[in-house]
Amino acid sequence: QVHLVESGGGSVQTGGSLRLSCAASGRTFSPKAMAWFRQAPGKEREMVSTLVWRGSRTTVATAESVEGRFTISSDNTKTKVYLQMNSLKPEDTAVYYCAAKLGPILANNFHSASFYDTWGQGTQVTASS
Repeated sequence: QVHLVESGGGSVQTGGSLRLSCAASGRTFSPKAMAWFRQAPGKEREMVSTLVWRGSRTTVATAESVEGRFTISSDNTKTKVYLQMNSLKPEDTAVYYCAAKLGPILANNFHSASFYDTWGQGTQVTASS
């Protein structure tokens, strides 16, 4: 069984920065993709950013709402993924979830939560003025 554990959430003022971390533990972990999603109260879970690995090629996708402010990265082992969040806005307030795709990639719907098969418990991020 694989577990994903997020850390780094918290409360900041508008314009502040936070760095989220996600660490995988458990059995041999070889993800096809790892992503950050977020869910605000009363809203659907949405993709923030994702890394998709196919052979030697890495695809990075980032939501337009955070483009230029948030950056996803991973370590060389792909067991840790990070989300650097700068210039935070009140509308970024949400629970942020780490997700991984461990099974085979059958479709390119990596913007969708259904693409991922393993999830962390989430960490709260609050940006207020």
